[in-house]
Amino acid sequence: MELHHNTNRTAVEVFEKYATEAGDYGFTKTHVPVNPALYEGETLLSRSQAKRLLSRVDRFSEVILDFKDVRSIGPAFADEIFRVFANAHPRIRLTGLNADSIVEKMIARAKGNGNEPSEPKG
Repeated sequence: MELHHNTNRTAVEVFEKYATEAGDYGFTKTHVPVNPALYEGETLLSRSQAKRLLSRVDRFSEVILDFKDVRSIGPAFADEIFRVFANAHPRIRLTGLNADSIVEKMIARAKGNGNEPSEPKG
């Protein structure tokens, strides 16, 4: 890990980025890049991969899953996150980010939305 001491960001800006409610300076939001969960030559197919990705996110009230550079996910992986985990943790808001159309379709199926996109790309 490398820390840069010269920054224009303030502590308040950092807290606000990861707080979900105005005036709440606890870390209640997290941003999870999905791409690092891919091991070399692997695809995200299984429930166990999804569970590993989601470990300890139940401590947050908002979870942003960033699918940047993820080209596909399997139905079991999507189902474990967007149906099983979501149903078991209804107070947690799950948001998909940077998902391409193939990943979007798999997320929509897991949510029971057919081929509808799950969240806007961003």
